[in-house]
Formats: sequence, structure tokens, C-alpha cells
Amino acid sequence: MEKLIEKGQILQRAGDLNSKVYLVQSGLLRSYSIDRKGREHIFMFAPEDWIVGDAIPPQQPCELFIDAIETSTVWVYEKDPEISMIDKERIRKRLEVIQKRLIMLMSATALERYEHFLRTYPDIVQRVPQRMIASFLGITPEALSKIKGRRRKDKGS
Repeated sequence: MEKLIEKGQILQRAGDLNSKVYLVQSGLLRSYSIDRKGREHIFMFAPEDWIVGDAIPPQQPCELFIDAIETSTVWVYEKDPEISMIDKERIRKRLEVIQKRLIMLMSATALERYEHFLRTYPDIVQRVPQRMIASFLGITPEALSKIKGRRRKDKGS
């Protein structure tokens, strides 16, 4: 079923029963968690042609929030049995991105993570607030500013 999602609208909250997967037709979604101190930790962005959902099995409480960064049009699928209707290539791409992200978070420098973000999401850099990019990278907004400044300086040399 196609659905229009307004900017800022929450599609899923942590603790909800998890039974949906969203395929973004237009716009931009994100999935994230909120820790005990109230800080957001962005798990992934979902621009056009990406899927987003919680990996928890159907009908169990989900762990992630999903909301719209921009007004978006999405296809909403029930996890079971309609999940098979979603293009397997999109699922493969999502799993590949998640695996690379986890490896990067475990072993890469903040600069390497930022450069990977730019390669993975080249079309959303200008569409996402810097604080969200910093959250996604696991760094402070101030650290992101320093990294961006260093990159500009290095490219100017």
C-alpha cells in the first residue's frame, strides 16, 4: 500500500509490534535508537529506492524508531508474507550497507567513516542536518565540523 508520510512523522516507535517494512519512493526516512540518556543514534538513512525496517522478527517489539526527515511517499509492506514481494536486490543492498557500516564503526577512523558516508549516501548530504550525520557517524557535531574542515584543507592543498 502506498502512503504519504509528512516530514517529522514517526512511522514506528521502539516497543511497537514490528510488522512493517517501508520502501521509499520519494523523500527520506531514517531509523534510529534512543539511549537511556535520551541521545539519538542513527542506524541508517533510507533515501529513494531504499528499504527500511526493524530486523526483529514479526510481531515482536521493535528496537528502532523510523521517521521522515522529508515529506515522503513509501510503499508499506507487512513483514510476513509480503516481504518476498520486495526486490531481493534492495534487500541485498541494505544488508551490504549494514555490514560495511558495522565494520566501519568497529575499526575505522571518524574521517574514514565520513568518507564512507559520502560514498554510500551521495545524494542526501545536503538534505540531512549535520547533527544527524554526526549521530550516524558516532561523533559529535563539533568533531564532524573539524573533519569537514580538514577535508577542505587537504583538497585545497
